Amino acid sequence: MLQLCQVTRSLFISNCRSACSEELLQRENITLVINVSKKQPFPPDVQRWQKLRIPVYDDPNEDLLSYFDRSADSIQQEALRGGRSLVYCKNGRSRSATVCIAYLMKHREMKLIEAKLKVKTARYEIDPNPGFLSQLQRYEQVLKKRRVQKERQKDRQVERQTD
Repeated sequence: MLQLCQVTRSLFISNCRSACSEELLQRENITLVINVSKKQPFPPDVQRWQKLRIPVYDDPNEDLLSYFDRSADSIQQEALRGGRSLVYCKNGRSRSATVCIAYLMKHREMKLIEAKLKVKTARYEIDPNPGFLSQLQRYEQVLKKRRVQKERQKDRQVERQTD
């Protein structure tokens, strides 16, 4: 069955067959397609949608971590413009799920376990491979450090203003 699974109001996940259905993309008002693969095709009418390719295989040794910020920021920017994003890979299980989880962690400030559950609730068959889960754990630590640094900067600015 072809379907796009809704994670948030502006984020969907699917497999490649569903992602290449122009009818589904139009029905859900998709404006950005993120193809998390090296070989899977984009939807046929590529001019209609903005697109981003994250060229990785579903291999635990692949570096997906280096794409987390770019993909999460692209999804967020599209949402702020009123658009809707679809993230997909061949089977809609590992690579695309990992990217969706990273987005939720960064822009919804969810913990890894919460973000994974939210994506799994939308698409029960997700199952990021162990290497990608490990990269998400590292990303969670990176995001935590960034938030602490941001708070420290705010505190310093407040101190300067009160001096």
